[in-house]
Amino acid sequence: MTLTAAVGIAQAFDGREAGIQATHQALKKLGMATPSLAIIVASRYYDPKKIADSVSSLLGDTPTIGFSSASALTKDGQIKNSVAVALISSPEIKATERWMPGYAQSGRETATLLSELASATEAENKKILFFADGFNGDAEQMCLALTGTHISLHGGLSSGNPHTGATSQIAGSQASSGSLAAMLIEGNLKMGVGSDHGWRPVGSQFRVTRSRGFWIRALDGRPASEAYSQLFGYPARDWGFPPLNYLVRLYPLGIEQGQELLIRSPLRVEADGSFRMNAPVRDGMDAYLLTGSPETCLEAAQRAAQKARLALGDAKPKLVLVLADIAWQMLLKAQSGAEITAIQDVLGKDIPIIGGYTLGQVTPGKDGSPPDFLNQHITVIAFGEEEKEDTTLTMKKPIIKEE
Repeated sequence: MTLTAAVGIAQAFDGREAGIQATHQALKKLGMATPSLAIIVASRYYDPKKIADSVSSLLGDTPTIGFSSASALTKDGQIKNSVAVALISSPEIKATERWMPGYAQSGRETATLLSELASATEAENKKILFFADGFNGDAEQMCLALTGTHISLHGGLSSGNPHTGATSQIAGSQASSGSLAAMLIEGNLKMGVGSDHGWRPVGSQFRVTRSRGFWIRALDGRPASEAYSQLFGYPARDWGFPPLNYLVRLYPLGIEQGQELLIRSPLRVEADGSFRMNAPVRDGMDAYLLTGSPETCLEAAQRAAQKARLALGDAKPKLVLVLADIAWQMLLKAQSGAEITAIQDVLGKDIPIIGGYTLGQVTPGKDGSPPDFLNQHITVIAFGEEEKEDTTLTMKKPIIKEE
């Protein structure tokens, strides 16, 4: 086995110091191995450029991508106001980072750039890991534009400041919002992916009667906030202000799509009562109100981990990346980090873990379909490597016959 991984995490007054401490810690755990790639999860309160510069100052040309989160997740649970750095080392993998600053302007053009990145190598075993802006940009459009490309795409949408709608993405020494940070990974690195959620319909059904772009204006002919006001008892105007305008994330909509419900979650409620989404929902669609509980979500976290472990096949997990919807942090506030414990119950407590809270996740599509854009899920990505057969010839002792 040649693949090794380590995670460092630190809290400090500013992002630069936290980035340096976390990277030092990860390098120390990695020992004499040379990092092949790095993943950063940073608090939304830090300056992302300072973090990028500090990590790059220690890792040099090591391909690096990262994103902002309300909190970082490690094997010790949820840690606020921190920077986490994961390092993977293997002589059998090659990674290439790419900075795509135009993501917020066009998901289609970003999809073209991702296709060009994937086609830059003829290697068969390749996949792309990415982090993009969760408030700005159309991840669903990007995914649909990748139809037929057979790109193995994994990633999540950064969370950030809900008041300003600002998130951060990092690629090497570059960092900003409205962008996408991608990493092409080639070679002997398996990524087992599992996603699930704990939200269920409660019987209330709506018809989306007016929507435009990322905004749902009306449900059943009334402003969206009025529909929720009748269900929950709070005045409609209160839904346009904190804390309800952000807690609405706990109550997503399940859109009828075949036999399964497609979950679409509001980012916030606007002052005019409309729901701001990060994926368009068309007029005339039927939607169900969904609610979750700690019990159903922790069960979902275990299912996601089981799926990821199964997808790895014979490979052993060496690092786990956890991308949980921001609603999970809200729902599990009294059980901080409980989703990590649920994952460890399946994968073990000694495996290094890095992760954060997102505004959506993307997983590879099945049978040539485009990548899936998910809301409200927890996605577990387990990194491992294929064990190679030992082809060393064993020398047999000569047989000496007695005369």
